[in-house]
Amino acid sequence: MTDNDDGPSSENDDWRFYHGTGRPADPPIEVLPAPPPWRRFAGAATVHRPKGGDAETTRRIGHIDQQPRRPHPREVEMVNAAIYLRRPLLVTGRPGTGKSSLAYLIARELGLGPVLRWPITSRTELKAGLYHYDAIGRVQEAGAVRSPDELPDIGDFIHLGPLGTALLPYRLPRVLLIDELDKSDIDLPNDLLNVFEEGEYELPELVRLAKRQREVAVLTHDQDGSAVVTGGMVRCQAFPIVIITSNGEREFPPAFLRRCLKLHIDPPTAEQLGAMVAAQFGDADRIDVARLIGEFLQRSEEVGGMASDQLLNAVHLATEMSTSGAYTTDEEWNDLLTAIWHSLSPEAG
Repeated sequence: MTDNDDGPSSENDDWRFYHGTGRPADPPIEVLPAPPPWRRFAGAATVHRPKGGDAETTRRIGHIDQQPRRPHPREVEMVNAAIYLRRPLLVTGRPGTGKSSLAYLIARELGLGPVLRWPITSRTELKAGLYHYDAIGRVQEAGAVRSPDELPDIGDFIHLGPLGTALLPYRLPRVLLIDELDKSDIDLPNDLLNVFEEGEYELPELVRLAKRQREVAVLTHDQDGSAVVTGGMVRCQAFPIVIITSNGEREFPPAFLRRCLKLHIDPPTAEQLGAMVAAQFGDADRIDVARLIGEFLQRSEEVGGMASDQLLNAVHLATEMSTSGAYTTDEEWNDLLTAIWHSLSPEAG
């Protein structure tokens, strides 16, 4: 296998399941390669994967069906390695380089349903990603009923989070996006280790009821989703395809890094930006796209990096102004670009 600046080699690629095209596989993926013996999990495939997610995927990655997508160098190899090894993929790079979009591209191409997104903040705890139990809501509803036969079921007040939903026993894996983990509390990466290693977790509220009510239907992170939890334990069968993004704002513990594969995404080139603009706007013949891309790249270097959607904002605005015949002086247009193409780094001026 070889890599080059033009993307992954097409030779001897029978081992690949993900090809980075951004288009649904034809025929759809039905079976993934067997996991390593040390990454096999005990869950029985009892949960059906929800369909849909196309609208969210289109919003996240844009209309890329108009031309083939050229993936970032090493992207295809690293995604496939993560699938084979059942390991999380830690994706690093500047803001706006398409790190989060990778999760949606994988889910779309492999037909794995809606992406389960877990946005991370400095206050995020592991339990929030696993599940939430609304004990107060249950007590309030119990107080409103008239007889013991009408007591609310505990499952109506348990809502699995994105991580908790991803670990349900699906036959094929779900795609889990853990977005901007570098913003987390210092303990969260280490807290994730046991869940990643074991592929399971328990819900103590249901474990206590297991003798009286072994199966409980709970809510999931999917829209209108539900699943049955048996014995208070959730055990995956297919380990999820976990994409973890980081903008490099902090270092992660060695024990965490040892359990992840790592992919760094460089800022897009002029050719990649041109393909992105063409996919969104077609020919855009009313404006000088090449000149705008050149100015964008120059400005990006000056301020320490910008997101590709900042370029799309400028192209959209220029297209609308050109279509309407609005007149704008060079000074006014440069002022607009300065406002649109602001730095994403707090250190940059």
